[in-house]
Amino acid sequence: MTATPAPPPSRAAADVPAHPTGIPPHSGADLPPHSGARHPDRSGERDPESVFDPFALFARFFDDAALFPPGNAPMAAAVPAFLDRLATPHAPLVGPFIAPAARLAEVAAHLRPAGPPLDIALIAAPADLPAAVDKIDKTPGMRLVAVEAPVAVDAAHTRSAVRVIADSLPPGLPAAVEVPRTAARDEVLDALAGTRCRAKLRTGGVRADLFPPVEELAATIRACITRSVAFKCTAGLHHAVRHTDPATGFDHHGFLNVLLAAAHPDAAETHLARTDAARIAADLRAWSPATAVRARAAFTGFGTCDLADPVNDLAHLGLLPERYPA
Repeated sequence: MTATPAPPPSRAAADVPAHPTGIPPHSGADLPPHSGARHPDRSGERDPESVFDPFALFARFFDDAALFPPGNAPMAAAVPAFLDRLATPHAPLVGPFIAPAARLAEVAAHLRPAGPPLDIALIAAPADLPAAVDKIDKTPGMRLVAVEAPVAVDAAHTRSAVRVIADSLPPGLPAAVEVPRTAARDEVLDALAGTRCRAKLRTGGVRADLFPPVEELAATIRACITRSVAFKCTAGLHHAVRHTDPATGFDHHGFLNVLLAAAHPDAAETHLARTDAARIAADLRAWSPATAVRARAAFTGFGTCDLADPVNDLAHLGLLPERYPA
């Protein structure tokens, strides 16, 4: 994400910042209709068209979730840290700053008078969305670039949220609705299909039961892709590759595992279960540009409490040229 001048007061779709490396921000409508065709899983084979560019593959992939568990950073630290990242070599990887509607006044109190605007991914219940959007629109130094709605319990709830989003946001601004981990999952995804909204998938949390098993997450990824619904992930993706947290004993999904599953949904279980980090990195380096674009069109990004964790993992695997500055 490059430093750009603050936009004019109107928050038209053109004001949403483009990806600096050519992969655009994704809404649910950006995925092409699913044809049913299978993309062969050729993991381990180098595509002859492969030209690995990590700043394209991971452009705006890491949303800043510093305010949320387990980080729980104070606002006075979180906002300056986000703005400081825009001056680092890793700026193109940084997505928006995730903030709940109830804390927008706190965010505004820590903005800087000069420099790039603070891109906000707003978490708001549909009923709170119009007022929160108006608050951001009237706050110099804040720019709304995405909206996330809480978990939808059924299709009717989803359709209502989609209507409010359509009425409250300018065209082209990405939005996401959290999908339940219940029997209502498919009806919620059916209600999202064909709309501007992507799915928000919960991949972890502060309890073991908040981490979906491999089989469940694989089925949900396939359900999204079959319906041409893009998805983002929230919670639990602390590191690149699947692992067990030694402090909690929780089995965490890896964000590279999820990316591989998005590229090869028919083999999603296999890729989500992998722990062979070096081989996973080699598989990604072998991707063609078309595979990379397909994967990122499906899996648009995820929230991380500390950008240093994913960046340092990628550097350790040889997928980025340098670690995050200490």
